Parts: sequence; structure tokens; C-alpha cells
Amino acid sequence: MFLQPSAFGHSHPTFVQLGSHDFQPLPIWTFEFNCLRHLLNGMLRAFSLTMQSAMHLLADEIRAPWTHREVSGEWDSRTSTAHPPRVLIADDQATVCEALRLLLKSDGYETELVSGPASLLDSLERRDFDLVLLDLNYTRDTTSGREGLDLLTRIRAMDQNLPVVVMTAWSNVDLAVEAMRRGACDFVQKPWDNKQVLASVRHHVERHRAQRRERSYLSAELNDAIETQRRFLPEQLPQPSGCDIAVAYLPARLIGGDYFDVVEADQQTAICVADVAGKGLPAALLMANLQAALKPQMQRAISPAGVCRDLNLHVRHSGKFISLFHALLDAESRRLVYSNAGHLPPLLVHADGSCERLLSEGAVLGAFATWNYEEREVQLEPGSRLVLYTDGMVEASNASGQDFGEERLRELAIANRQQTAEQLKQTILSAVMDHCGSQLQDDATLLVIALKD
Repeated sequence: MFLQPSAFGHSHPTFVQLGSHDFQPLPIWTFEFNCLRHLLNGMLRAFSLTMQSAMHLLADEIRAPWTHREVSGEWDSRTSTAHPPRVLIADDQATVCEALRLLLKSDGYETELVSGPASLLDSLERRDFDLVLLDLNYTRDTTSGREGLDLLTRIRAMDQNLPVVVMTAWSNVDLAVEAMRRGACDFVQKPWDNKQVLASVRHHVERHRAQRRERSYLSAELNDAIETQRRFLPEQLPQPSGCDIAVAYLPARLIGGDYFDVVEADQQTAICVADVAGKGLPAALLMANLQAALKPQMQRAISPAGVCRDLNLHVRHSGKFISLFHALLDAESRRLVYSNAGHLPPLLVHADGSCERLLSEGAVLGAFATWNYEEREVQLEPGSRLVLYTDGMVEASNASGQDFGEERLRELAIANRQQTAEQLKQTILSAVMDHCGSQLQDDATLLVIALKD
């Protein structure tokens, strides 16, 4: 039998004859009531299944004590003294939160329950978690999952590595794809399968803990590398008679490919500034290799051209290039002998405000198997300022992409030539950092030598 509105203007439904039996008219409110009854019965059955799962888990909890064990440094849900994984469960339905709590507790997890976005974000700020179980639908939006997706984006902004497993009863392919695009590591449909949920949580928690250990190891190794590179650089600069020397070294990353040194040897002062092409760890490794070869030659006051020739042979198979400015300063006579292997020419500012660039014909180290580097000589005067730098100083760019530039550096050095080496270094450095918003794009080194009056 089916109901059909009357075509003759009757206010009540008509009936349809089936076989030889006549059925009395069924009021429309009775039909609506029956539909509502069936809907409520379905909801009660779903609720009953959820509570049955929870009761089964509770019974398992009562019957068997939990133990834990450590497997390859990871938490395995059944025996160990290590701290158990902590899972944050976010759902606006208390019964769902409790069912998930019991499920995860049976596998050895600590849990914290929250009912909305604000409390979830607050928990993430207060404590560390190994995983988040995130419902996508809350009071503001009950079907599309948009509120949960926005929350997922905020979680990712707080912690890019924290695993997030999303759950929803209103799933579709587009929603799942969008959730994974925003950083979810898995997608679970409600009502869930307990084994599936446990397997997903276990997999992502173990992976997260392994990655966290690896990051810890890498961080420790990086700290060692930073400390090692720091020791390669001079802790204190010698101050030859009649000279004042100051330096600033700013790697673009934690470690860098710039190098400088000042060494007193054989009544002379050896000075160098170098820059490996590139930055970060690869550049730092090659610079460490260069330093090991360069330091002994500086201590023996080898001629600048001879140093460049030897180092060129030393690095020619590295696959990278190094620019180097190397000089010997005789403080008594104020005579500077130098060679330039493809490095940015230092600026020599005279007391009268004139300025010259210390050029010489020389290729970067490693570019050619053999190269005859030339030496040049310049006489320094009382009141002169010698400014050595790497390209990170002049190529520091602002938001518009405009470099600081050599010309601006030259003007600063000339205008402030009366300052001490330390003061002039700070003046130039402040101008560069203001220009680029303290965001250097490359390693930067600045070495200033002031000849006293």
C-alpha cells in the first residue's frame, strides 16, 4: 500500500485498493510519526552499537591487567616502563570520546578528551602529544567538515610533525582528499572498526616517535657541527701594532660556507676572507677542508700567490668553487701584499676620503687545474680603513628584491672613515640588517682593519 493525496480536494489522504481488500484512510500525521519512529530506532541502534563496543572494552580492562614492553625503542602497547604515548581525542559527543578513550586505553595509551576547537588548541599549547584523533564536525558546522578542516590547518601551523587522524560520519571522497591535503595522516569513517583505529594509531605513533628520535639525533649532530665550525674561527683577533681589527660573521643558516682568519707570523700578519659557493652543511664541510689546508700556510707566512696556487690544487676535485682574498700585512712598514682568487675586491678607504678596490687577476679556486695567481702591493697610510667582505653583505636584499650593493657599502665606509674598526663594522652591519629586515639570503662576513693615526 502507498499513500496518495486526493485529486478531488479531500483534506485527508485517499486509499488504494489492493486485491479485494479496502483499507481505511491513514492520517498524514500518523505517517510522519511512523517515519520519525523508524529514524529514532536507527539512531538508538547506532548508539547501542557504540555503547556495546565500549562495554566490551571495559570488560576486557577488568579481566586482564595491562603490561608494556619496549620494542626497538618504541612503545608497544603491552609491557614497559617507558612513558606511554599520549593521544588527544577531540569530539563534541561525550559518548564517542569515552568509547575511543576505552579503546585506546586497552592498547596502553594515555588520552586527553576535549569537546571543541578552543579546548583542543589550548591542550596542544600546554602539553606534548604523540597523535590527535580529530572529529571534523562540531556545533558550528555539522555536515561539511569545514570547521574540522580549518582546525586541522591551525594544528599544522602549530606543529608540522604531529600526526592527526581525522574522523567523521559524513565522509566523501572530496572531504578525505582535502583532509589529507591539509596534513591529515589518515581518515577514519564513523562508525569505526576498532582494529582499524588501533592499527592506524599504532602505526602513526610509532612513526612519529621514530622521526622524533631521528630529529633529536640530527639536532645533536648539528650542534656538534656548529661548535666545531666555531672552533675553526679565531676566538680573538690579533691586534698588530698600529692597527685595529674587527670582524662580523653571520651564517645564513646555523652553519655556513664563509671563512676568515687573521694570524700573526714572522713579523707579519696573514689575513684571509673566503667564500664557498653555496651555503649550509655542504659549504661548511668544504670550508672545514679548506681551513685545514690554509692554516699552516698562514702560520708560515707563505706568499699570497703561493697560497692561492696550493689551495687551487687542493680543492680542484671538490666540484665546488671557493673565492679567496689573502694578504700579508707588514704593520711596521704598512705594506700590504695580496692575491685575489675571484673574491669581491676589498675597499681601501684613504684618510682623504678617496677609495680604491683591491683587484688582481685570479680565478676562483677549483675552477681550473692550474692558474698562475699574481701578487699586488699597496701602501697603507695612517687613518686608512680596509674593508673586506663576502657577497652575503652586498647581496642582502629588501622586500622589493633590491640588493644592498657595493656602492652603498663604499659610501658608508667613506662617510664613516673616522670611526674605529669596531664602530665602522657596527655601522655597516646595522645598515645591511636594516636593509634586509635581518633576513640574510647568504652567509655574510665583514672584516674591518683601521690604521691608527
